[in-house]
Amino acid sequence: MKKALVISTNYGTETDEILRPIEALRDAGVEVVVASTDGGRIRTLGGDKEPGPDVDSDITLADAVASEYDAVVVPGGTLNADSLRTDSDARGLVRDIAAVGGPVAAICHGPWLLVDADLLVGKTLTSFPSLATDIVNAGGDWEDSEVVVDATNGFPLITSRTPDDLAAFNRELLAALGVAD
Repeated sequence: MKKALVISTNYGTETDEILRPIEALRDAGVEVVVASTDGGRIRTLGGDKEPGPDVDSDITLADAVASEYDAVVVPGGTLNADSLRTDSDARGLVRDIAAVGGPVAAICHGPWLLVDADLLVGKTLTSFPSLATDIVNAGGDWEDSEVVVDATNGFPLITSRTPDDLAAFNRELLAALGVAD
């Protein structure tokens, strides 16, 4: 059975960007583990403003061991992503999963973590449009597309812009794990 790690802070994660990938992965038979900064509940927000449902995390980011997972998912939400990018455990997890060729999937503001993890040199990706300059400055190529999959540099990177792109994002994530319909 494939196993995916979803990483988040405990506040400000975009509701659909955490819930819908978790649902798609579980529906495809993938074991999902949610890791957060302190291991407690994740307070989600819709559109960075409206309170959404809480999501229970299973472990802390510090307790997650990258070698136990086949992929990592980084949801957005401006507040979540801005805090997650400064977390050394989160940076280490995405680096370690990428180093062994595991898929790294990030949506909306989630690629901010990849900027700070130094994973974007030579990669083509998308994100929420306001991250384009950060991505280019980190050595990546930004494009305005529903979903971008780039397998250069030894690992598949799956990115999308907004919750509107989640169907394509989830489809490509499942394909990268080899569990697509």
